[in-house]
Amino acid sequence: MAVISIDLGGTKIAGALFEDSGNVLAWETRLLEGRSGKDVSDLLGSMVTGLWDNPAARDGIEGIGICVPGIVYSKKGTVWAPNIPGWVDFPLRRNLLEQLPEERRGIPVHIESDRTCYILGEVWQGCAKGCDDAVYLAVGTGIGAGILIDGHVLHGKGDSVGATGWMALEPPYDRKYDGVGCFEYYASGNGIGARAREAVAAAAGYDGPLSAIPVESITAREVFSACFEGDPLALRIIDKAVLLWGMASANLVSLFNPEKLIFGGGVFGPAVQLLPRIREEALKWGQPIAMEEVEFCASTVSGGDAALMGAAWMVLRDLGKGKPSPQDGAF
Repeated sequence: MAVISIDLGGTKIAGALFEDSGNVLAWETRLLEGRSGKDVSDLLGSMVTGLWDNPAARDGIEGIGICVPGIVYSKKGTVWAPNIPGWVDFPLRRNLLEQLPEERRGIPVHIESDRTCYILGEVWQGCAKGCDDAVYLAVGTGIGAGILIDGHVLHGKGDSVGATGWMALEPPYDRKYDGVGCFEYYASGNGIGARAREAVAAAAGYDGPLSAIPVESITAREVFSACFEGDPLALRIIDKAVLLWGMASANLVSLFNPEKLIFGGGVFGPAVQLLPRIREEALKWGQPIAMEEVEFCASTVSGGDAALMGAAWMVLRDLGKGKPSPQDGAF
């Protein structure tokens, strides 16, 4: 038997068939190509149907797990996804079930936020195996955290736990933080790119590596490349991010006392080599005993597919059919 796992991003959908061992039977992606509202749900439904009918699923499908980039309102079964137009309190579960043949509508469907799926993927197949207490800090376009404490993923009253991009790390408050939050403004992928574009535009006579790129085309990738070449402007941008990653890490460790603090997302990537500096900064700010107990590590899920893994694990753990290591925490 297999489960269908779907990872919905801002520009594409990835889907896979997983066995309970973690083996991937089939995998595919589709671009959103500007779709919005119900059109995105219809595309997702067609992927589910295609995976269900895939010959690799010859022993049948036991459930569907879906990861979305936003907030899943668990009490209502609706979704808010800021990067998908029209997905405000969107009835994703209902729309998906309506697309399935009637005989398939009794299938378990689990929908969770990407940050929750990240930490579950690491618990099932990554570096958080055996952990009851771990935090996944996802740094990509934005910043969010999946938080596992005492064997339970935290959700909060409105299901928005983990919106760490809004951490207050740079007083005094400035209205420029209104749209994304202080932490994300400086230390997300988008934030790093934007701060570099501002710095290059304001730097008269700057002739470093970033000057060879049209200002509007500078992204975090180019900033990291220039930083590792020793460019002072890029170093200043990344040093600021390291400072805030360290402070945020200290706050997370002091609050939650995790065994593992896992760094993932597109920025970690190139920023993985900065983990020793981030930990050094965190040691200045964090609760000393908790800081001694935590391990800083990079995501180890193959190909960065923690979200797909986590979406599959949601279903398997509910069915009691996942096969993590014997020491894995019970949910």
